[in-house]
Amino acid sequence: MNENSIASENSIADLLKAATAHAVPVVRAIPDDRLADPTPCTEYDVKALVNHLLQVIVQFQALAAKQDSDFSESPDYVAESPGWRERFADEAGKLVAAWAAPGADEGTTGAMDMPAKTVGCMALLDLTVHAWDLARATGQEYEPASESSGVVAALREAVAGLAPTARKMGVFGEPLPVPEGASELERLLAETGRDPRWTP
Repeated sequence: MNENSIASENSIADLLKAATAHAVPVVRAIPDDRLADPTPCTEYDVKALVNHLLQVIVQFQALAAKQDSDFSESPDYVAESPGWRERFADEAGKLVAAWAAPGADEGTTGAMDMPAKTVGCMALLDLTVHAWDLARATGQEYEPASESSGVVAALREAVAGLAPTARKMGVFGEPLPVPEGASELERLLAETGRDPRWTP
């Protein structure tokens, strides 16, 4: 994958800001009585997926600053405070700010010593795909960032490069077929092994 071509027209921070604008309303609208419901990620229920996504946006702030991330523990943000929805919004804003800092998307970062732009796109992927997961799991409509934002286009390019390794690691499932006329988001979901027509 050509790291320079990812988000060449829009910075990682711009892409994250666009994705955040669509993820935050989904998380804010999750009812407490749906936290135990299943999601398209078979290993996570709604609560566990919210906790995972919060952990991602917290740890990827450190990666933007070229610091080490720590995924050794999985904090239970939902249980810690009834204000977890606003915590999500706050941390998402901090994530955007971290990747907007000068030099954040340059060079390499993380334990795997990957191009910073690729790492930023990993956060972008989680914010987009898991927001869709949570919307589907809780009966919400998910409206992706507009085509002009470049979010889905950047993610499809990133997934094409990340997919072989991600599938070996079990992060992505095998790609699924999509019908003719499928949207770019549906194609992205299918490339990560999700059924775009998934329902609880």
